[in-house]
Amino acid sequence: MFGSAQNGVLLAARLLMASALLPTGVARALNVSGFAVTLAGAGCPAPNAVATAAVIVQVFGPLAVILGVMPRLTGLAMAGFVAGMAALLHPFWLHAGAAAVTERSFLLADLGLAGAFLMYAMTGPGAWSWRGFFQAGDAPARAPAKAPAKAPARAKTGGVKRTTGGRAPARAAA
Repeated sequence: MFGSAQNGVLLAARLLMASALLPTGVARALNVSGFAVTLAGAGCPAPNAVATAAVIVQVFGPLAVILGVMPRLTGLAMAGFVAGMAALLHPFWLHAGAAAVTERSFLLADLGLAGAFLMYAMTGPGAWSWRGFFQAGDAPARAPAKAPAKAPARAKTGGVKRTTGGRAPARAAA
């Protein structure tokens, strides 16, 4: 894909990734204590602090993804957050039967979303983003590619290889 088609796909991908987390983040922001109770039930240490940090990440992270602000940092942070919360909230290995299948499906879906955030971190947000908007005005015209530099010419030694025995060569006194 080239040009505006690629930028449109990257924007759509950013919107879809953010839509997977932002509504839940807003709902959790409206009931942080309820989310802390859920985390405590899952055996999370310091559930109030983790719930508050999770709400901040889950609200502001997707907004940064939508805008395309600091894509590497945001993508890596969101991937780590999603993978960590998936392992904490969907421990399918503790369940049996249909509950295990459901929890495993949720875990794998969250890990797929973490993979999407990793791809975002590596590809960047595209030109239709906050970053792309500011870089567009600063981008210089493309210069032609330079030819690779030639290796310096070696002095002919008459077929005798000169070695220094691992020492730096002595300098002549002036």
